[in-house]
Amino acid sequence: MEMNYALSEIDNVSETILKNRVHDTIIFKAPIGAGKTTLIKTLCKELGVEGEISSPTFSLVNEHQGKSEDILHFDLYRMESKEELYGIGMEDYLDRKALKLIEWPELAMDLLDQHHVVEIEIVDADRRRLVFA
Repeated sequence: MEMNYALSEIDNVSETILKNRVHDTIIFKAPIGAGKTTLIKTLCKELGVEGEISSPTFSLVNEHQGKSEDILHFDLYRMESKEELYGIGMEDYLDRKALKLIEWPELAMDLLDQHHVVEIEIVDADRRRLVFA
């Protein structure tokens, strides 16, 4: 599924993704500044997460409680090796019954079972092109 949207329409994008997801893992591929974290924050709010939702750039994973499911938000940008992934207990996180939202997933790809891919492309300062598969 492909969507072209203005940043002000991100709530609609989030709703569409959630209505069409069938897997418990969604990976996000996009350049820095494309809006991965912004979209993930919107997804979390749509799922009923209350309070502040921040990027786990330094903590690597943030855990949230939605209305009907737990949510694990990963930012693996700073990970340099698979050994580091094992060191944070990535396999245990992936085995949990929760929605897993993973930014910068490249090192973790061989650990993932079925998952969705969100690819975001910057069209201009206010517009994005998103592919959800």
